[in-house]
Amino acid sequence: MELSIIKAAPSGKRRDVDMTQGSIFRHILTFSLPLLAGNVFQQLYNMVDTWVVGNYVSNAAFSAVGTVGPIINTLIGLFMGLASGAGAVISQYYGAKRFDKVQETVHTAMLMTLILSVLFTGIGLGMTPAMLRFMKTPADVMPESTLYLNIYFAGITGLLIYNMGAGILRAIGDSRRPFYFLMVSAGMNILLDLVFVLGFHMGVEGVALATVISQAVSAVLVVILLLRTESCVRLHPRKLAIHMDMLKKIFRVGIPAALQLAVTAFSNIFVQSYINYFGSDCMSGWTAYAKIDQLMFLPMQSIALASTTFVGQNLGCGREERARKGVNTALLMALGCTAILLLPVEAFAPYLVRFFNKKAEVVAWGTLLLRWMSPFYLLCCINQVCSGALRGAGNSRASMVIMLGSFVVFRQCYLFIMANFIRNELIYIAMGYPAGWFVCSTITYIYYRRVKLSRSCLVEETVPPESGKI
Repeated sequence: MELSIIKAAPSGKRRDVDMTQGSIFRHILTFSLPLLAGNVFQQLYNMVDTWVVGNYVSNAAFSAVGTVGPIINTLIGLFMGLASGAGAVISQYYGAKRFDKVQETVHTAMLMTLILSVLFTGIGLGMTPAMLRFMKTPADVMPESTLYLNIYFAGITGLLIYNMGAGILRAIGDSRRPFYFLMVSAGMNILLDLVFVLGFHMGVEGVALATVISQAVSAVLVVILLLRTESCVRLHPRKLAIHMDMLKKIFRVGIPAALQLAVTAFSNIFVQSYINYFGSDCMSGWTAYAKIDQLMFLPMQSIALASTTFVGQNLGCGREERARKGVNTALLMALGCTAILLLPVEAFAPYLVRFFNKKAEVVAWGTLLLRWMSPFYLLCCINQVCSGALRGAGNSRASMVIMLGSFVVFRQCYLFIMANFIRNELIYIAMGYPAGWFVCSTITYIYYRRVKLSRSCLVEETVPPESGKI
């Protein structure tokens, strides 16, 4: 049995972490730091792409690579939501010490990933032309945007497998080894970018191929680890199967999260169409701003994911009070990290934008956006951490409803009114983001404070009453 393997495994070989005991701050910090570093390396994929094309190809290529994010994120968001569902189920069963159920969830999740890889490749390639037209992509940017997306979606399997494998490891508290794999793949991405673009003069095609190849390497590394690990998440190819009860539980958490991420990303296609109205220089300024924006979000997102795993494990063994304390600690950590980062961003905004594109008009647009938008990142800490905690408890529906209402319905109404009836200027359009953040964070926090944070029926098996003591 898998349980006997886990007990017999030498402690030196195990990297999983039981968060139901010990210092809350230490658990969240030690989980978040490798995850943060890994997320930084993951962002390097697209950041290096945009830096290379912005400095060595053309402004049109820079806009093409930088503004296709909403299209990519719409499809990836669907998968990441399902991956979060698998992680929530695994973390709760891990906290409840039901390692047989962990095994069933792991094999269900990995087979689901293989099936979705084929499906998402076809959908991505098929929807690219229509989505680019829908975004009102300028004619000078259209060919290179199309080329980049076609290559990206053709090789999307590596990204999906890595993210599911990394999510499985993080659910049992192992955030270090996914980080190591991202270091390797990010380093390869940088090297291949330089070789393909500077050496072979392949332009957008080169940066897309570099990204796909690097993602494939990270997928191979995480699969090898899952095949060889001695922990409860070990992957056995012959055991790959869809366990319907596990799949239903993954869907129960994952589908609301998937809809939330995908629809929010899709709504950003509308936002991008408003930005594209102001021309390619403004698009490039938005692209540079977006790269810095993504980095600013990483600390709070890493801490939020730590709260998901922490809450899942503790509720798995019935420790609601400890789970609450973990969320409070995570929220304070997220606010502190974000406040510290705001100072250099505000002070050095023009230099940060210039790193990606030196054109004066682009720097002006990007600096304007960065200085107006960045102070509002503090609001996002609240919705990110509280939503992460709710997902760890198996409650992703509330987050879905709140975020869709804030980021889709409210934001789109704001943009339509602003563009057509008040003032169709960039900064007024861009402020639709902070307005949505404010609405989302306010409602999410009120809901989190009022709801009972208890173990969902993801885990039916109970644990001994005395194990619920802090």
